[in-house]
Amino acid sequence: MSERKLFAHELEARLDELLLLSLRQRSAEEPAALLEALPRQMQERVLHWAGVAAQTSDDLGWLIASLAAVQAASLGESLDDWVRAGLDAYDRSGLAATRKVLNEFAAARQGSARRSLDSVSFVAIEGRLSRFLHALDGRPLRLVSGKTAWTDTETLWLPERLDVATDAAGNRRLFKAMAALLWAQTRFGTFNVDPEVELALWPDRGRGLAWFALFEAMRLEACIAIELPGLALDIAALRGPWPAELEAAAESLARSDATVADSLNCMAALRKVGAGDTPKFPHVGVLDPVAARRVRAARVVREMAIVRRALNVLRGTGLHGPDADKSDYPPLAAEGETQVVDPQSELLSLPPPAREAAKSLMQDFGDIPPEVLHPAGPGAWQPVEGIDTSNAASCTVQPDAFYDEWDYRRATWRHDWCHLYEMEAPSGDHEWVDEVKLRHAHLIRSIRRRFEALRGEDKPQKRQFDGEEIDLDAQVDARADRKSGAEPSSRLFIHRRRVERSLAVMFMVDMSGSTKGWVNDAERESLVLLCEAIEALGDSYAIYGFSGWTRTHCDIYRIKRFGDRYDAETRQRIAGIEAKDYTRMGVAVRHLSGLLVRQNTRHKLLVTLSDGRPDDYGDEYRGRYGIEDTRRALLEAREKGIRSYCVTIDRHGADYLPQLYGPAHYSVIDDARKLPQKIAEIYRKLTG
Repeated sequence: MSERKLFAHELEARLDELLLLSLRQRSAEEPAALLEALPRQMQERVLHWAGVAAQTSDDLGWLIASLAAVQAASLGESLDDWVRAGLDAYDRSGLAATRKVLNEFAAARQGSARRSLDSVSFVAIEGRLSRFLHALDGRPLRLVSGKTAWTDTETLWLPERLDVATDAAGNRRLFKAMAALLWAQTRFGTFNVDPEVELALWPDRGRGLAWFALFEAMRLEACIAIELPGLALDIAALRGPWPAELEAAAESLARSDATVADSLNCMAALRKVGAGDTPKFPHVGVLDPVAARRVRAARVVREMAIVRRALNVLRGTGLHGPDADKSDYPPLAAEGETQVVDPQSELLSLPPPAREAAKSLMQDFGDIPPEVLHPAGPGAWQPVEGIDTSNAASCTVQPDAFYDEWDYRRATWRHDWCHLYEMEAPSGDHEWVDEVKLRHAHLIRSIRRRFEALRGEDKPQKRQFDGEEIDLDAQVDARADRKSGAEPSSRLFIHRRRVERSLAVMFMVDMSGSTKGWVNDAERESLVLLCEAIEALGDSYAIYGFSGWTRTHCDIYRIKRFGDRYDAETRQRIAGIEAKDYTRMGVAVRHLSGLLVRQNTRHKLLVTLSDGRPDDYGDEYRGRYGIEDTRRALLEAREKGIRSYCVTIDRHGADYLPQLYGPAHYSVIDDARKLPQKIAEIYRKLTG
């Protein structure tokens, strides 16, 4: 028997309790009367979401409750998505934007049923689009579904579903047009010029970016028309004519020599006369120049290093070795000469990885930069003007990355919620590490001996045709077979196979304010002992600290990267570890597991050194919210093939660590002074 519906006075009392309406001199009489007509299940869902929203803001909870009372009947099963869209809007832009998004969602929902049969999902079109993009110029571009269409020059995000066109074929063509335009941004120089100077002059940066995306779409369509005229005609048919007031801009951007600078000039001219709302075209996505230029700069640095290294090898050998096939490699230009790489000749002289990198550089710049061909020239090349790719310790104005965060109450992600800054850890007293090594010299020698035994282990393989030892068990079985008249086995030996360690370990060190004092000293001493011991093993390892202050300033401190040596500078950074702010752990797990997963090893391990549960300034992250977000981040790491383990000094760790790491993946140490002695033994058991 189903539960009865709640009456209006009962709903009014529940809303008053959730939203504290009597204290705010508001009445729930009207929304309660509207909710009374709904089924009990729908009533409870509305009350649930009103309570969830109220945990973020009382005003937000009232808005959700009052609008849900009106929209719930028509939204039906889409109520949850409707609320989540409103919560995301509140996170980004506040209460007014939330109301607008909720109303737009409800209006769109009314027409969605008519379009559902003609819609096309990203999953259905992904394979075809992937092959199409690869055929355009050979550069591998990753396809991912998202909220809107945009690219960071390596990944293309496309909507999860399209239902804009009148039929399924039209929506498939629209997917293709979107993907082609994003590809053109990476191919025809959209990110060659930094638009921030012009965008800073716009009173509304979002509107400026929208106009920039539109003017670039005009220019890129003209570029596509030169190389792929048929595709350009399809795109033009989908979008329709440009507005009359933009025809002059479209004509100027259609010139064969137009560049992204011309798009910025059109923006400047429009700004001076006053820019209205941007006309909407279905195939035009959004631009994020900061993210795209950062990813592009990092890629270009990698590709330049690959090509430069390959050219140096060719020049160093002179192709005079006995195995060199000179017919395959055209001669390189003499020093001091200007050399232009021809894809049909010079690129053929490079090995496949370097050839792909050179082709990618040519797509970015139209040519191989001379600094790659002649690396001995003066000055260091900067891949993108205005972006610093050095490793200097600094905190940039723009976050280094944005990370989603899991909100268990909403059962969904808060997109780009955490702003992460990665910087080099400060240096400490260089004499401190020497003092620790001297004080723990006996313990270090003992740990190194045990670790060296791990490194030299051989794995015996029994019952082999040949080997270094006789397999006594196999010999006994063979003797028994002969006596019984059976055919004895000839597998009578033991072969010992050397076990090669293939392991990368990330140490994630809690640098929150609660570690100040002897806990911080114990962490630092533990890291010194670990580094001294792991050096004997030869495992690949990195050390990063984490702290922060609210979601907008999540700090990651580089202490030792995977490629760094355990030298004087690394030891000084270990000595410089100090207590800072709070413990927003989920974003740190996501960032560091992303660094760990790139390591080319069979096994990957994330070890956390902490003194307490996830926490941050304010009430929201502490408690279950932070635990659920961290748990979700650790599950994501496990899906990437990363094992996680936590060593904590929190005596209450057993209350929450099983939920985060599992029952056998953590250790609670009741005294921080025991940590240096325990941590090496824990590591040996984890990796032995």
